[in-house]
Amino acid sequence: MIIVRILLIVLVLVLLAAGIRIVPQNSEGLIETLGRYSRTVKAGPTLLIPFIQRLRKVSLALQPLEISKYSIITKDNAEITTSLTLNYLVTDSYKYFYNNTDSVESMVQLIRGHLRDIIGRMELNEALGSTSQINAQLSDAIGDLTDIYGIRVVRVNVDELLPSPEIQKAMDKQLTADREKTAAIARAEGEARNIELTTKAKNDALVATAKAKAEAIRTQADADAYRISKLEAALSQAGEGYFRNQSLDSFNNLAAGPNNLIILDKDEIGDLGKIPAAAQIWDKSSQQKPQA
Repeated sequence: MIIVRILLIVLVLVLLAAGIRIVPQNSEGLIETLGRYSRTVKAGPTLLIPFIQRLRKVSLALQPLEISKYSIITKDNAEITTSLTLNYLVTDSYKYFYNNTDSVESMVQLIRGHLRDIIGRMELNEALGSTSQINAQLSDAIGDLTDIYGIRVVRVNVDELLPSPEIQKAMDKQLTADREKTAAIARAEGEARNIELTTKAKNDALVATAKAKAEAIRTQADADAYRISKLEAALSQAGEGYFRNQSLDSFNNLAAGPNNLIILDKDEIGDLGKIPAAAQIWDKSSQQKPQA
């Protein structure tokens, strides 16, 4: 009898130990009785009927997930490859576990489908330059749709959008051509500017030279006018005897030369002396020329 009692006590303790389960923090437990859901328990210890009830633990913590790369066709029939990352958490452990055989995979397929729809309505260049816009549209699109899986997507992000290798090569060629075109335009503009500056400098030099020549001519003309006025003043003050003496000197100079035969009208003989007199006065006035 003692041995039987001991065995019974041991059996009860084993059954109690087998029926005690611990649900971790930030988790929920789904209790099934003979394979059928019976209730949901919170974190902490819970007691089950051994061999009849079963505990399934569901984490409620935020979960990161990376969606592998896959291809999408844009509006202009260009193929691009994209990859996503997201964070989700379980909001309803019953829906998460019982309403779908794989709620996470169903959520991923839903997100992929919406992303295909969003990018499929964009052209390649628009899609490549609108990552933040795509993220916002995708978040709005999935919204509460994942609630049927007992999941809420906290954040979704398109990590990269890569065109196919063929398109990438074409884009690289186009980029190179655009850069060469920009460089050629810059060089042409630089050369045109250089020609413009050179031409302006030459024109400025010609204008300056012309102004200098004009100033020199004006100064020379002023000097000549000054000498002529002095000459006229000197001749107007010279007496008749002065011109007569100059006439005699002129005849003497002509007689000393090889060509000493001169034919003049008698009225012009008296004016002959004015020529050397004018020359002497001109020379003197040249020495007294005012500084310009």
